[in-house]
Amino acid sequence: MEVNVLIAFYSRYGNVRALAETIAEGAREVQGVNIRMRRAADLAPEEVIAHDPRWAAARKEMTEAYSEPTNDDLAWADVIFFGTPTRYGNPTAEMKLVIDKTGPLWVQGALVDKVASVFTSTSTIHGGNESTIIAMLNPLMHLGMIVVTPGYADPIMFQAGTPYGASSVSGPNADQPPTEADLAVARFTGKRVTEHGLMLKLGKEALAKQQA
Repeated sequence: MEVNVLIAFYSRYGNVRALAETIAEGAREVQGVNIRMRRAADLAPEEVIAHDPRWAAARKEMTEAYSEPTNDDLAWADVIFFGTPTRYGNPTAEMKLVIDKTGPLWVQGALVDKVASVFTSTSTIHGGNESTIIAMLNPLMHLGMIVVTPGYADPIMFQAGTPYGASSVSGPNADQPPTEADLAVARFTGKRVTEHGLMLKLGKEALAKQQA
């Protein structure tokens, strides 16, 4: 059986992107996985982005590599990872917009029972990594999604990340990439959450046969 995985993220300089790509590595350890990587578009005015050459260069590279997430992507997926930097302890407007556009899917119940997980990167250790993840979980529960977190299900979780979701600390200038431990947590999370998506899909099939 195949399981479809969507990794939808917003990244300004590439730190959340690094976590997203490593989550994809973990997901690929599950047999029969199909993966779509999508990056939410920047909402800042062009003159603001142009004023920051590093941002402009990163945006160009990521835009060429990844298209924007759509409701069709969300409907296609069995498992969805949402990645976002923090903005005052909350998700970015870019990722919030992805969620805000899901109204038609909510009306249809199209996201009910999809497995979901959230990851983030912050500037400082206590810069909102946990609150950002938890805030992002609120709409996912409204949509009826089944949240799977890394918890403390692997020894690597005692070295990095949070039990709520994979994370990293990028520093005040966002120039500190995820550590090897951060990436190990992301890889573990990708595999764990995808496995749960596959188990749920297999369980639904078995239940349908039992009730037939």
